[in-house]
Amino acid sequence: MGQEIDLLENYPRTKRNVEERGATKTEDVRRVARQFGKEFFDGDRQYGYGGFKYFPRFWQPVIPTLQKHFGLTGRSSLLDVGCAKGFMLHDLVELIPDITVSGVDVSDYAIAHAMDDIKSKVQVADARDLPFADNSFDVAIAINTIHNLDRDDCAQALREIERVSRKGSFITVDAYRNDDEKERMFAWNLTAKTIMSVDDWVSFFEEVGYTGDYFWFVP
Repeated sequence: MGQEIDLLENYPRTKRNVEERGATKTEDVRRVARQFGKEFFDGDRQYGYGGFKYFPRFWQPVIPTLQKHFGLTGRSSLLDVGCAKGFMLHDLVELIPDITVSGVDVSDYAIAHAMDDIKSKVQVADARDLPFADNSFDVAIAINTIHNLDRDDCAQALREIERVSRKGSFITVDAYRNDDEKERMFAWNLTAKTIMSVDDWVSFFEEVGYTGDYFWFVP
């Protein structure tokens, strides 16, 4: 198996009002958010992002870390599973000229509203059944994506990431290390269906045969 490593260490941290989210979240709000449509990306804040817009300050500081870790060059290929509107892919192409990128997302809305220079490189697809041949990419990345699936489907998505990546992969998932983090996680979580402790996630990776790198999202 790969290593626990925070490849998003340079991603700007934003202050999250966990208490407010926990107090206003309802099952109907979660139902709407899990459709991953306009409401989730560009609707009211209670349903998700409250306006999902591109800002270079988010992903541009992260790309050099990814580049160094995976040895990315203009001859490399990378798949983003859960690419949304393609912000990270845009910055990859900007900062590593000639790199080959592809992205998939379950959201019709996100793909339809992808950045103009990325639209030809992204498509609607399910993480459980990636539309690519074995070993199609040097690297596959899934940031806060696969935990939105039920446990069995999450396992299948991990196997798919394993199948299409020939050199390496990296995922981040909702997790917790102690009771305080667990309480904050369940108060904050809006869309994830599989949330486990760090130790349980590592055992899960071993169980399903995921050999890539990983890290945790904790609000």
